[in-house]
Amino acid sequence: MAAVFAAGVGAGAINSVVGSGTLITFPVLLATGLSPVTATVSNALGLIPGSVSGAIGYRKELSGQRRRVLRLGAGALLGGLAGATLLLALPEDAFETIVPVLVGLAVVLVALQPQIGRWVQRRRERTGVPPRRDGGPLLFTGLTLASVYGGYFTAAQGIIYLSLMGMLLDESLQRLNAVKNVLSAVVNTVAALFFLFAADFDWTAVGLLATGSALGGYAGAKVGRRFSPLALRILVVTVGTVALVQLLLR
Repeated sequence: MAAVFAAGVGAGAINSVVGSGTLITFPVLLATGLSPVTATVSNALGLIPGSVSGAIGYRKELSGQRRRVLRLGAGALLGGLAGATLLLALPEDAFETIVPVLVGLAVVLVALQPQIGRWVQRRRERTGVPPRRDGGPLLFTGLTLASVYGGYFTAAQGIIYLSLMGMLLDESLQRLNAVKNVLSAVVNTVAALFFLFAADFDWTAVGLLATGSALGGYAGAKVGRRFSPLALRILVVTVGTVALVQLLLR
């Protein structure tokens, strides 16, 4: 119980700043004897308070992004529901082949975001096409597909969100991180509500994760908001690389 609670605190903090908190909680839940599916669904429900508290901690950075959050949140809701359905319908190894590829690509995109941003800016100046505040259909489609993955497993979904938004939105990484926290909360919530009617939970684990992640999420947001763009990008790439290695070794 102490290990699960501590994992919840750590996952809540990491999710609010970067993402990939599931890579802390999932192995701990498996070590307690839970099956992979029970661990996944219990994890999804238990980390909702952490996602919500992280979003609250970033509420200042959410200012002026209401329309963007609503539009992208609709895609996150649809994608999260589809991913939750796939978790119960497909064999466990169905997504494991593509997951490391997605995480690795996301890490590279985050690392190269400044260069990509400059390239996109130069291209806009040449064509005279102003940037779209919502990222256009490409971002909506990409985030919806990322949310399908998030509803299925959630590990590193935040890093994928940040990489996509970083390429297609002209915003600071901190403001994008605030949107990422809201989208993660939407995906976790819709997936957990679906699981309530279709899967078995370990309620002790859910309670411990919920309490720990709520504390960790708010604390992580308080610390993460002080990071410089470079420090935050380094943290994202570091955590993403660790996530990739862990996924490859599973």
